[in-house]
Formats: sequence, C-alpha cells, structure tokens
Amino acid sequence: MVFVLKPGVSQHNIDHFTQKIESWGFKTFLSTGTEHTVICLIGNTAKIDVDSVVQMNDIVEYGKRVTEPYKAVNRTVHPEDTVVNAGGVPIVNGMFQVIAGPCSVESEEQIIEVARSVKASGATMLRGGAFKPRTSPYAFMGLGEEGLQLLLAAKRETGLPVVTEVMNQTQLPLFDDIDVIQVGARNMQNFDLLREVGRYNKPVLLKRGLANTLEELLMSAEYIMSGGNSQVILCERGIRTFETSTRNTLDLSAVPLLKQKTHLPVIVDPSHAAGIQTLVAPLARAAVAVGADGLMIETHNDPAQALSDGAQSLNLVQFKELMKDLKRRIDFEGKHIGTA
Repeated sequence: MVFVLKPGVSQHNIDHFTQKIESWGFKTFLSTGTEHTVICLIGNTAKIDVDSVVQMNDIVEYGKRVTEPYKAVNRTVHPEDTVVNAGGVPIVNGMFQVIAGPCSVESEEQIIEVARSVKASGATMLRGGAFKPRTSPYAFMGLGEEGLQLLLAAKRETGLPVVTEVMNQTQLPLFDDIDVIQVGARNMQNFDLLREVGRYNKPVLLKRGLANTLEELLMSAEYIMSGGNSQVILCERGIRTFETSTRNTLDLSAVPLLKQKTHLPVIVDPSHAAGIQTLVAPLARAAVAVGADGLMIETHNDPAQALSDGAQSLNLVQFKELMKDLKRRIDFEGKHIGTA
C-alpha cells in the first residue's frame, strides 16, 4: 500500500504521519522524487481502509494498494530510477559502469596488475573474490581476510572502488572498508544474510540465483530494502536450464523486465552466464543492447593459470579490445562509461 503526499508537505508533518502508521505495526519506506513524495507501508495491509486514511490526513493526495508482494523495490512506489553510489561511482540508467577483475584474488602482484590494466582500459570498479563459494570442497576457496586486504591495496593503488562477495553474516565486520558487498547466486535466498546486509549503510550487489524467478530475485531485494538499505544493484548472471552447451543460460529478457518492475539498477555478468571466454564479448554487447546499466566481467592477467574460472576469464588484451567496442556502442546510445 502506498500513500502519495500533497506537494509542499513539511518534514514535520511527514514524520508525524509516518510515526502514526508505524504505531499500527507497519514498517514504512519513504520515496522522495522530483514530483511526488510517497510513503509505502510494508506489512499485512488487508485491514486498512485506504479511503479512510486519505480522508483523515489532509497531507495525503491519494492512496492505492500495490498488488505485487514486493513493495519497497516496486517502481509503482518509487517511479524514478534509484542511483546507487558505489564508492563514488553512480550506477543508474544513463551512466554505464563496468566492473572487472579476477574471479579470485591470488596475490598482491596479480590483483594490482589487473587493477591497473582494467582501469586503463576504462573499467570503473574492481571485482575480486576473497571468499569463494565452490561446488567442490577441494577447490581453491580464496585467500579470505588476506584477499580483502589485497583488494584494498589495489584500490589504494588505482582508486577503483572494490566489489567482493560475502559468504555469511559473520564475515560482515571484515567488509567495513569494501565499497560494494556482493551477495552471490548461491546466497540469493539466504534470508538471514539479506536481513543483515539490509542493516548496513553500504551498497549491495545481489545476483540472481541459478534457478530463481525474477519475482524471487525482487523479493530477496525486498529483504535488503526492508532493513533500511536502499542501495541495491540487481545482477542477471544466467540461470540453469536443460541446455548444456554453456555454463548457464543468460536471460537477457530479465533486464528490460526488471527495469519495468523496479527502480533499482540492473547489471549483467556474461562471464558466469557463458562459462566460455569466447562468448563473453558478444553477450556483453547484447547486454548493452537490452538496456543494462552495467557489466561485471571476469578479467585475469593469465587465465590459463587462474586458480578459479580461468575458462571464462578474458585476458587483459581481450578486455581492452572489448572496452573499445563497448565505448563506441554506449556513446552511440547517448550513455557514458564513468562518472560524467
């Protein structure tokens, strides 16, 4: 349920109205746009009479029920696109961003070499796994806390904001200096973790699960936003289908559908979707064409020797060539890579 307020309502009156609603046992989400201020009620609103609330509160223009189960992430509640501030990099429609780096942080020399190179090629953020969820318990699972420190060293060297994945809520205190916390596909419905990152004042990159619907993805984002954190980036990274030619099947239709349903930015990870190096570039170009707000691309200085996911990683020269191509396409669409 949402209530659209009349123009010019004071903050004091908004706070009074919000406190009244919360005293009924609901959570509220305030959305302030250029034309309207909207208050969203989160909870079981079946017993609330919309017309009565409007009549008894002269600051309310009108109210309406939101039929979808997700409320805070709903574009009906927040018509304008949300701008996520990722360490000074705006992620929003019209400001295309590219996140690049290795699947796993392996050494200081490796991550700094990759960071310098991808920045020179035009990437605006650095990715790298310190804690790695792996299908096999015998596979390389990252350097852990040491990997986080190496990512921060690469940030100091290059200025690139850092994105890295958290595995569980007990690790969150280690992420205080990380710019964007990634919740991976396997954790998309780890509701305890979602609640916890919802309490952090830090952007969250939420990846779609291997076998999850778009509504389930949006409900996971709702968990984060209901905790008070509105800085959420959605990531389409491919879903599991009966097709075995690729690691996953990239659902490009998810991008325009999500942008219709939600105000949150949507990026695409073609590396995990394909699992094949030669498919990353064409899928990246396709993501630009369907309106994605950015890309996450695995890039390694020596993919053949990578400790994880080398088969889907671009080398530094391939990434540079892809960025040249993407810049031409993005400029043609009137967008920009970077902060201006």
